[in-house]
Amino acid sequence: MAGHIQDRWYKTETDSNGKPRRVRTERHGSGLRYRARYVGPDGPERSKSFRDGQKRLADQWLAHIEADMSRGQYLDPCAGRVTFRQYAEKWLTTQTTAMTTRESVESAIRGHAIPYLGPRPLGSFKPEHIRDWLSQLETAVPASSYRRVIYNNLAAVLNAAVDDGPLSKNPCHAQSVRPPAPGTGHIVPWSGERVFAVRAALPARYRATIDLGGGCGLRQGEIFGLPVDGIRFDSGWLHVANQVKVTKEGLLFAPPKRDKVRDVPLPDCVAHVLKAHMETFPPVEITLPWLRVGGPLVTKRLLFTRLDGAGAVRRTDFNDRVWKPALVAAGVIPASKPGELHQAAREHGMHALRHFYASVLLDAGENVKALSNYLGHNDPGFTLRVYTHLMPSSDARARKAVDGLYDGVFSTPATP
Repeated sequence: MAGHIQDRWYKTETDSNGKPRRVRTERHGSGLRYRARYVGPDGPERSKSFRDGQKRLADQWLAHIEADMSRGQYLDPCAGRVTFRQYAEKWLTTQTTAMTTRESVESAIRGHAIPYLGPRPLGSFKPEHIRDWLSQLETAVPASSYRRVIYNNLAAVLNAAVDDGPLSKNPCHAQSVRPPAPGTGHIVPWSGERVFAVRAALPARYRATIDLGGGCGLRQGEIFGLPVDGIRFDSGWLHVANQVKVTKEGLLFAPPKRDKVRDVPLPDCVAHVLKAHMETFPPVEITLPWLRVGGPLVTKRLLFTRLDGAGAVRRTDFNDRVWKPALVAAGVIPASKPGELHQAAREHGMHALRHFYASVLLDAGENVKALSNYLGHNDPGFTLRVYTHLMPSSDARARKAVDGLYDGVFSTPATP
């Protein structure tokens, strides 16, 4: 037995003859009679109390604890009483991923998991609670792909709870719990007409961002962090080694995503646009910390700054105040109602320009490995999986190749 049962209504004393005998305690007849006690694997003593007449239940409870210990499945009952909010808050502080990734995860957990599941003790989680949460999430977040991201973040927190002990198994992995669908999986690139319509709707000082995104495939942070010395007009290349990142503490300079410093072809038309942009809006020296708030200060002459020209562009402000109004003007999303925010435009963010860039290059016959390098992907296989449906169809190439073999063979009708 893992412990013992204490009867708090009786105690054993030795009489005048030296014989043990049971006598009533001061608690006799009041309160819970039996106290099941054991010492946990981590050292502290744990206990649970039972009513009069429930000694068998106390024995069964201790036997269950002993069995869990022998199987390595023991859970500290006190740990199970920790709420999801308490555990998730602590889990968020221990993340070591990239800062922007941590902030994205924190936004999902704080915005969509803690408000619904926060007060629930971890030890009480069941699949039905996840199903109920997913049902509420479907109403709050229309996009299935983003719901899946939120769900995966919650599953990661509960996986850690299983590893740490407060949870015996992750309810997200139950067969009755169906994760949100990942979405269509097929990217539908913008048309050239849409790209130039949005460009025309942007303020003049930001129109060249379209050319860098749609004509060179740069990410939004890379566009706002592009310095003058990264533009090689003489050789026809862009050197992408910098981006402006947004953190809760402020803006900072950092390398591109996954540290993929790269060179991207600079088309003549884009070079012409950039020269005209710099003549109209002279680059501004901007000083920001490198990699982390409080890090070494770095100064760069940036092509794009705030409307007042006094600082680097914060993408969150740009998206709300500049990008989405341009989408409305171009007819991409509807106008917002008075007092309401613009419609969520996740699939119509500036990242759509990278998809447009990829579609243009693939349609022109560029190979996937080169495109992967230009986009800053680590793996050409990832590029292929994302954009394979945009590549020219193999059946069309097959017909063209065979037709080429027969060119001229049947040009002269055969004579009898």
